[in-house]
Amino acid sequence: MSIRVVVADDQDLVRIGLVMILGAQPDLEVVGEAADGLAALDLATRLRPDVLLVDIRMPGIDGVEVTRRLAGPDVADPMAVVVITTFDLDEYVLGALRAGARGFLLKDAGPELLVQAIHAAADGDALIAPNVTRRLLATFADQPPVVPVQPINSLTEREEQVLALVARGRTNAEIAAELYVGLSTVKTHVGSLMTKLGARNRVEIALWAYDTRRVRPG
Repeated sequence: MSIRVVVADDQDLVRIGLVMILGAQPDLEVVGEAADGLAALDLATRLRPDVLLVDIRMPGIDGVEVTRRLAGPDVADPMAVVVITTFDLDEYVLGALRAGARGFLLKDAGPELLVQAIHAAADGDALIAPNVTRRLLATFADQPPVVPVQPINSLTEREEQVLALVARGRTNAEIAAELYVGLSTVKTHVGSLMTKLGARNRVEIALWAYDTRRVRPG
């Protein structure tokens, strides 16, 4: 079954290019296009795609607000949203991820990473461009530490390892390969982390790891 995608970008050439890239994939189907934030919100609400690919800066409401309304902490049935932009400013990255985005890519990331991010979001996973992940770590390292929010139960040693890899943007398959465990085992650990941390998705796990300094640059 194809992954249904809505693409939202106010630049016609960029949007057409994204649609062509995704449409060329045998298991992806672009079911709608939007040129501004309000249209993206309306289209995504009506069509309920598997993934919404949205630009940060658009007329009407921006991509962060679109993400917050469709995937924010107060949304009962959050949508999978991947944010793509030419702007790698820290406030955009953090704003999008805290709003509930399951992925963040720069527009120069290339077709392969774009397709990977769509698949990851549709699978409940998350993909953040490696250069963005490095910037996130550096940003949190420069900020005053926050009072750690303690998990419901203490994390096991293996969960700490999985936590660090999730925060560094690794997929389940990459974590399984790095830790020499099965994919189902990784999924179990990620599920346990979500429960213990009160997180709804992998991005919230990563943000908790950054906030509490569990993961540092380097």
